[in-house]
Amino acid sequence: MDFQLILLVLDSAVRLCTPLLIAALAGLYSERSGIFDIGLEGKMLVGAFSAGAVAALTGSAWLGLGAACVISVVFALVHGFASITQRGNQIVSGVAINFLAAGLTAFLGQAWFGEGGRTPQLQNAQRFTSINFPFAAEIRDIPILGPLYADVISGHSLIVYIAFLAVPFTAWVVYRTRFGLRLRAVGENPAAVDTAGISVTWLRYRAVIITGIFCGFAGAYLSISQSAGFGRDMTAGQGYIALAALIFANWRPWRVLGACFLFGLLSAIAIRMQGVILPLIGQVPVQFIQALPYVLTVILLAGFIGKSVPPKAGGVPYVKER
Repeated sequence: MDFQLILLVLDSAVRLCTPLLIAALAGLYSERSGIFDIGLEGKMLVGAFSAGAVAALTGSAWLGLGAACVISVVFALVHGFASITQRGNQIVSGVAINFLAAGLTAFLGQAWFGEGGRTPQLQNAQRFTSINFPFAAEIRDIPILGPLYADVISGHSLIVYIAFLAVPFTAWVVYRTRFGLRLRAVGENPAAVDTAGISVTWLRYRAVIITGIFCGFAGAYLSISQSAGFGRDMTAGQGYIALAALIFANWRPWRVLGACFLFGLLSAIAIRMQGVILPLIGQVPVQFIQALPYVLTVILLAGFIGKSVPPKAGGVPYVKER
């Protein structure tokens, strides 16, 4: 494999891991507070549809991003109401969010635009397009570092850079702030947090609101950055893969980055391998290549990565003692 091909694979891996990274960080906030969120997929999907639809109607990518975050937060609050206020089953609520999002986006897309559940094709002015860093072209000829800077680090959309900056930001929030300390505490021992005079309900609601905002960014990236419009079921299971990456990373921000980049790298390699003839094997079937990221998900969740320890109060509704 030559260096140029490696650069292409790395560049593709960065783009492919971005929605996974944002969604996994979204789940980290919710699950650290004790609210399991299998509905990441649904919130990403409604975010993607909202961004694509609003960008198509208004011509503004920023309004599309704002709409994605608002609608995703609404769905997150529905999950929060069912899980926190009504003390319902968090898994059932998350699955319901996913089904509702899949049906609603397809129905509204067809009703509003009449294109089979899709939104109209977006122009560059309606999307977040690539940003070229200063001097990228000038230093491209410098061995190794020049192509890495010009072809891998530079040339991505704004949301990609926000996603990677969100990792140290999340690590700082979770481990260096009072809110982060309380967030981790409420996921481990909500009774102790309540005894200290801190509202468990309000803290968990804030966590699911943050989750909704992040999922809005992830969905918007799919429809108005990576693609030029919303397509029916365009998340294609990425919310579930993000959840798997979060579990694989043991709910730690920097490990989340590594896990999501691993998934993105495998997907990028799978794309490059389509149609390649391997010695003694022949041409690998396209279906097998496309299934590789999901096969990795199953392998990781089967326990080959060591034991993951979720927050002790995760998935358990809190009932205030009187």
